[in-house]
Amino acid sequence: MLNEQIRKTGESRGFAVSRLLTHWAEIAGADIAAIARPVNVGYGRGGFGATLTVLTTGAQAPMLEMQKERLREKVNAVYGYNAISKVRITQTAPTGFADGQVQFQYAPVERDKPKPDQVAVAEAAKAATGVESDELRQALERLGQNVLSNNKTQGKGT
Repeated sequence: MLNEQIRKTGESRGFAVSRLLTHWAEIAGADIAAIARPVNVGYGRGGFGATLTVLTTGAQAPMLEMQKERLREKVNAVYGYNAISKVRITQTAPTGFADGQVQFQYAPVERDKPKPDQVAVAEAAKAATGVESDELRQALERLGQNVLSNNKTQGKGT
């Protein structure tokens, strides 16, 4: 319902691909998304790539500065070409520009863990029988469950 409004607002700030705003934590990674957020994409006069402006706190700016090239590569992967030629970092206080604003953090992405496939659980337990070490047997069971579950979801399983 909000896709059109998000797209218009994003385009007004230079975001041709609104996915950069809506999926920032997935694109930048949880570590970068926790300390920074995109605020603008500006295009120069020559048209040779754009500048992504990223907002962070003063304390996190040096850490983000070291990761600028990696961040640029991740963002360009979303665009599908080298759209971003430069990443600029701006700083603000942890609570924004005025008193009483919300904390400068993204809400953590909560993902529902899929329930384990009971057939995979049983097959993994059967395969790990005979292992005397409890820790090793449990680790093998978890590995077997993951392998069997991934194979079935990707159409490679039996």
